[in-house]
Amino acid sequence: MTRIAAPIAAALALASCATVPPPDPQAQFMARLNALCGQAFEGRIASPPVEADAAFAGRRLVMHVRECSRDEVKIPFHVGEDRSRTWVITRTREGLRLKHDHRHEDGSEDALTQYGGDTADHGTARRQEFPADAFSREMFIRQNIPQSVPNVWAMEVEPGRLFAYELRRPGRFFRVDFDLTRPIAPPPAPWGHR
Repeated sequence: MTRIAAPIAAALALASCATVPPPDPQAQFMARLNALCGQAFEGRIASPPVEADAAFAGRRLVMHVRECSRDEVKIPFHVGEDRSRTWVITRTREGLRLKHDHRHEDGSEDALTQYGGDTADHGTARRQEFPADAFSREMFIRQNIPQSVPNVWAMEVEPGRLFAYELRRPGRFFRVDFDLTRPIAPPPAPWGHR
């Protein structure tokens, strides 16, 4: 081997040992949401029945992955004829953010809207958790619902199988599972959106 070839061979050998950075689970999670864009799915309450969930019981629950980009996904959540809810998942510099956009039928914002939180860690490609942020905690106190201050929301995506929305706090667990094996016709636009 020549004097020039030996250092080149050594450099190539070292380069082949370089570690590949691990995949970004939040980017993978957003990609999983984007893969569902334009589709709608029916869900069912998967948590134990409690009185707090009475507004959802016996009503058709539909999620529609309606607006999608690399950095933001909007998912209206329809409860029967009530089209007031939209989940907004956004990439931030620090991670992912979930907000709940609640509207009245005329499109105006509800007094309890834009609450949610930011991820505290990278999560996984399958599951992301969103503890309540300062804005939400302050709003819950102003709205006289301090029991919501410790809320942690979560979303899960198992491609070809399941999308889940979840709320947890001490003494409260609510979860809706949506069957990704059976797309349905998209519902009308949510209130306040075109």
